[in-house]
Amino acid sequence: MRTNWQQQSWQQLLQGCFSDIEELLNYLELPLPAIPYDLDTQFPLRVPLSFAAKIEKGNPHCPLLRQVLPLKAEQQRHPDFVADPLKELSQAPIPGLLHKFKNRILLTPTGSCPVHCRYCFRRHFPYSEHQLGRAQWVQYTDYLMAHPEIDEVILSGGDPLTMGDQKLKDWFSLLASVPFVKRVRIHSRTPIMIPQRLDAPWESILPADKQVILVVHCNHPAELDAFLAERIQTLKSQRVTVLNQSVLLRGVNDSIAVQVALANALFDHGILPYYLHQLDKVAGTKHFEVSDAEALQIYEGMRAALSGYLLPRLVREVPGETAKVGVI
Repeated sequence: MRTNWQQQSWQQLLQGCFSDIEELLNYLELPLPAIPYDLDTQFPLRVPLSFAAKIEKGNPHCPLLRQVLPLKAEQQRHPDFVADPLKELSQAPIPGLLHKFKNRILLTPTGSCPVHCRYCFRRHFPYSEHQLGRAQWVQYTDYLMAHPEIDEVILSGGDPLTMGDQKLKDWFSLLASVPFVKRVRIHSRTPIMIPQRLDAPWESILPADKQVILVVHCNHPAELDAFLAERIQTLKSQRVTVLNQSVLLRGVNDSIAVQVALANALFDHGILPYYLHQLDKVAGTKHFEVSDAEALQIYEGMRAALSGYLLPRLVREVPGETAKVGVI
């Protein structure tokens, strides 16, 4: 029996994720033939109860369900959709360290994630070959010291907030030893999936001499609730800037109304809209694609309906470019 998710710890929710499609569909009161799902063994179902509880029961078209349920459409192959659309593996001078943009590097301290989003651009990433651990810390420190132009380090993955408090503190301590790194950015889907993770004693974990930015990943206003808002406000009181990045997804948030509602809901929850990404063309995600023409039409509608500070930047990542590229 699945118990009330708000009464569970983040560790319990992380360990108790739905991994069986039929169990999830039964929980959602959906008949098994209702959806053309797929048993993906390479990138299987993974959904925490705290997110499943927000999916509308009995609705096979719920935008939250569409983000997490493996569909047969993922097996369709398209020549423009490839395993490594951002060519990240060619930008890893050290396993687990990506240096894509001049002033910042990205570390992947874990391949673990609280959810397997079906549009994930790293769904084919070889995490086993990019494991990060103490044995490599000298390499990371040496690389940073050799590149004083780096003033920001991004912890990504996987999802860094699936690591325990002590491991996070260890990573922050490592970065604290590099004086010219001013900012530490955490990219994480965990706060949206398992908001209890934000109950950590952040004041004793975060580096005292660095600015800390948490970039959460929310695609639809139904992913937000008061339970999360309380934790975001507590985190902000501990000098953490909280931003959101989302992906424009067919059947999830590809309308002006949903995007405007999302921007307002994020701000109501203490989160500032930051990026709205065009889909990275990773193999298995063609059914999520929204054309640039449609994206621009949606964005113009957002621009007309939102104050400037609520309007995220519509961007895509292009391999080899020095920054994210605006979609124009």
